[in-house]
Amino acid sequence: MVSDKIPVLCGLDEAGRGPLAGPVCAGAVILSDDFPLEYLNDSKKLSAKKREYAEKLIKEKCCWGIGIVDHETIDKINILQASLLAMKLAFEMLLLKLPEWAESQKKIITTGEIEGMADGTFSPEIPVPCRCEPKADGTYPPVMAASIIAKTGRDRIMMDYDRLYPLYGYARHKGYPTPEHINICRTLGPSPIQRLSFRY
Repeated sequence: MVSDKIPVLCGLDEAGRGPLAGPVCAGAVILSDDFPLEYLNDSKKLSAKKREYAEKLIKEKCCWGIGIVDHETIDKINILQASLLAMKLAFEMLLLKLPEWAESQKKIITTGEIEGMADGTFSPEIPVPCRCEPKADGTYPPVMAASIIAKTGRDRIMMDYDRLYPLYGYARHKGYPTPEHINICRTLGPSPIQRLSFRY
């Protein structure tokens, strides 16, 4: 028998595919019914202040998970596979929180009712049906939310790394391949969190 229940959409997105240093992070989010959608957008289109406020709301109201894959694993399995692994880890964290969150929402949500939506052209290996769509982070609110917590989470990690390795300027460029970052690496050599499989 085919269920007539509407699937519960879980958004999945990553932050940090393009940088030359640091981890790739992913978010997984199921939105609450009362979430104020006006605070959501593609994370790249929001100011840092608006992202941080949206992150606060997401973590207060929604079921969410974060996945982090470090630079050494990125070098071993490549950035695409690392991004998909980060999404898988984020979804697994979300599933751990799901029963308590669903109870707080006065709902019963089983894994079989969830459908994933991933930003991009590849889907992570998760135990539910999962579609992928380019630019989903600008179209589907749960994916927007996932992109926001992935971005804010990764930025926070890079700020911590900036305190450890202040000469590399991670607080400014977050590891992305800016001229400043490339010049620093060529002058000082790679930092301890550099992705050595990337071209400089």
